[in-house]
Amino acid sequence: MSTAPRVLVVDDNAINLALMTYLLDAYGFETAAAGNGEEALACLADWPDAAAVLCDIQMPVMDGYEFARRFRAHPSWAGIPLVAVTALAMVGDRERILAAGFDAYLAKPIEPQTFLVSLFDAVPSLRAASAGDGTPGTGKDARP
Repeated sequence: MSTAPRVLVVDDNAINLALMTYLLDAYGFETAAAGNGEEALACLADWPDAAAVLCDIQMPVMDGYEFARRFRAHPSWAGIPLVAVTALAMVGDRERILAAGFDAYLAKPIEPQTFLVSLFDAVPSLRAASAGDGTPGTGKDARP
């Protein structure tokens, strides 16, 4: 069993999902991936100790807003940081996302060179839970 911090990534775009999980895995996190909010809720049932959840807003089946509502209503997940990773960039979108229950907001497109640094700035507890400096391949379970 891994002792690496667990991060759930939720995004219906397969490329974004693969990129975020790749970067987190390379840094030494244990990741799980879900293509929509329903899949993410099912995954969290097995991962109540997740260190964070990264979630897209615009998804089919269950969008990020509904996921956030259900996520925040579950007492077992109260301390897990919820981060929106979205292309929504209109005036007021960031405030609306934070008001919906997200703890932080990261804008798409995902830039591999800055993704982890931006994530750690948004959720300092993730940096504390890991052993690296924000550079892929430097986490606890990273291999040279």
